Amino acid sequence: MSRPDPSQIRQYLSELGDYNKKRRRSAVMKLGLVGGDEAVKALIMALQNRNEDLIVRGRAALMLGRLGDTRAVQPLINALDAPGMQTPLHAARSLGRLGDDRAIEPLLLIAGSADGKLRAAAMEALQRLGCDPEPAGPEA
Repeated sequence: MSRPDPSQIRQYLSELGDYNKKRRRSAVMKLGLVGGDEAVKALIMALQNRNEDLIVRGRAALMLGRLGDTRAVQPLINALDAPGMQTPLHAARSLGRLGDDRAIEPLLLIAGSADGKLRAAAMEALQRLGCDPEPAGPEA
């Protein structure tokens, strides 16, 4: 894997700080595609920024899973209860991709979600982590 071009990273970081949310949304995807230490740090910061656009946060969660850096595990766990649907959904999927056992317990909680898409994402992530919870049946 080649090292990201520093000037390219600087450009994307600048775009991530832009007032225009469309530029920030695009910058998150670009950072996720080029990768590298600075990109991971910037994506984690975008994910954790509670004042950030929900689509930016969701895309940051998505790209962190694709980058495969386990520094993102705890921020992704924290994002499971973020507002909207996109961020928790991508956070659950990314946790499954990262393969870290710290995500099992939080994903088990999300697997009980009333939302079908979020529940399915949590179940899929749990399966990738080697945990295949059986749905709770009626008490005997």
